[in-house]
Amino acid sequence: MVQSRKGMLKERVMDLASPTTILPLLFGCLGIFSLLRLLQRIRSKAYLRNAVVVVTGATSGLGRECARVFHAAGAKLVLCGRNVKALEELTRELAASSSQGQTHQPFVVTFDLADPGTIAAAAAEILQCFGYVDVLINNAGVSYRGTISDTLVDVDRKVMEINYFGPVALTKALLPSMVERKQGHIVAISSIQGKISIPFRSAYSASKHATQAFFDCLRAEMEEANIKVTVISPGYIHTNLSVNAVTADGSRYGALDKNTAQGRSAAEVAQDVFDAVGKKEKDVLLTDFVPSMAVYIRTLAPGLFFRIMASRARKERKSKSS
Repeated sequence: MVQSRKGMLKERVMDLASPTTILPLLFGCLGIFSLLRLLQRIRSKAYLRNAVVVVTGATSGLGRECARVFHAAGAKLVLCGRNVKALEELTRELAASSSQGQTHQPFVVTFDLADPGTIAAAAAEILQCFGYVDVLINNAGVSYRGTISDTLVDVDRKVMEINYFGPVALTKALLPSMVERKQGHIVAISSIQGKISIPFRSAYSASKHATQAFFDCLRAEMEEANIKVTVISPGYIHTNLSVNAVTADGSRYGALDKNTAQGRSAAEVAQDVFDAVGKKEKDVLLTDFVPSMAVYIRTLAPGLFFRIMASRARKERKSKSS
């Protein structure tokens, strides 16, 4: 009797494990997953349609692609950067790709995050565009390549000014209007190097660590005011970030390094930024498996992480000297 029951149970398990049963289940799960993603995308677009979105560093790279994605979703854009011609070119491009009745003509505000004296006036000009800001995307930044021992302190200060103090100042200038409305969303485009530090990127990594810490604090302090804060930490993106990086003496690096060349496209990352903002996510890591694991290794096995980074430094020095 017991054996017959076991036999019947085995037959049922085999029936369930047959291809005719598993395949429909797999396709059903994929269908449900695709439907959920579609619904989330619709919710994201609804959240951002007609929202006033400010994008800094909109003249090129990730900022430019974010402008395209958010504009296509119907956001009211304020595009910020140093190069007024590049910003105006982008607005013409967006206007040419617009769907009548679904998109809005962007505004342009020109200023330099490296100049603290321009930020208060820039924030006032931004608020004059639509009267308020729903989403601030702090994207503008500069990278760095060099050894700590050779780097001028003025270079460290410059990188911190652009990547940290500039975004902090702009955020503080726009924050009171958000608090008054009890509504707003602040986005900081950080980096995987804001979570782990790699050799010969000291100034950049330090600025991104500071960014992560500041906006984590801001998120906690602004919860009662209903202000959302999202920190996004991408890995390598195929842009001109390394080309425009500053070096130890402050000069331009001028080269597209291998990791950057093999990075994800800015368009892909911009879509991920859009999705993260639409989902109101708090902290997003946009990297491959190995960099993501490095974050956990740094926390759980720091000794191993330090050895890996020391090895990387030796290899990089050797490759440069050969």
